[in-house]
Amino acid sequence: MREIILEELRKIEEVEKVKIIMAVESGSRAWGFASPDSDYDVRFIYVRKLEDYLKLEGNRDVIEWKLDEVLDINGWDLRKALRLLYKSNPTIFEWSASPIVYWETEDFKKLKKLLPRYFSMKKSLYHYRSMAERTYIEHLQGEEVKAKKYFYSMRPLLAAKWILDKKCAPPMLFEELMEAELEEILKPEVEKLLKIKRDLTEMGMVKKNKIIDEYIEKSVLETEKIAGNMENESVEWKPLNDLFLEMIQW
Repeated sequence: MREIILEELRKIEEVEKVKIIMAVESGSRAWGFASPDSDYDVRFIYVRKLEDYLKLEGNRDVIEWKLDEVLDINGWDLRKALRLLYKSNPTIFEWSASPIVYWETEDFKKLKKLLPRYFSMKKSLYHYRSMAERTYIEHLQGEEVKAKKYFYSMRPLLAAKWILDKKCAPPMLFEELMEAELEEILKPEVEKLLKIKRDLTEMGMVKKNKIIDEYIEKSVLETEKIAGNMENESVEWKPLNDLFLEMIQW
């Protein structure tokens, strides 16, 4: 599958006339709780030629390459990625921390060096709290729920706890977050659910778990309260502008 993905990335460069500077796995496979039938969520950042950025009509800042039962491949233009990094968008930090890397260039390594100065604890906490709460409200209310949705809600809450403890962006792997941040009394319950999740299909259902529900509800409220008391961090555009101007001249 890796060779298939690499071939698709080479096709993107040829057809779209871009340079891909990174490509990683971003979904459940990178989080460490994929189901047997999970697809491959490939995300990449690409750079266009200098003249493309000077066109009056502009260009789309995303490439949506493929979406089927096996592959989900899409990417962001460098300008979009850097603008989101300025806002401390957690997606950029997660892609950079993916344990499954398909493609990485020296240009992307330069971008990664800038990540720490644009990491905002407050914005990241609000992002992860919102993600956890939305998943819980929309997908974890019935008597039977999709097993994967518990992890889509718990992982961001553990990421938020990591941020508070370590003062840095969290890792991707759920088990690393669980080991570091989950209360010991809850670990057996979550480990049992994790084993069930890995054996089920993507649509596999489980009965509601009251213990985990209470943990999610409590953690959402705690995270929101802490984030609300934090001050906003200030950052500057210049390092991002300098990097952008350097990387579009190829």
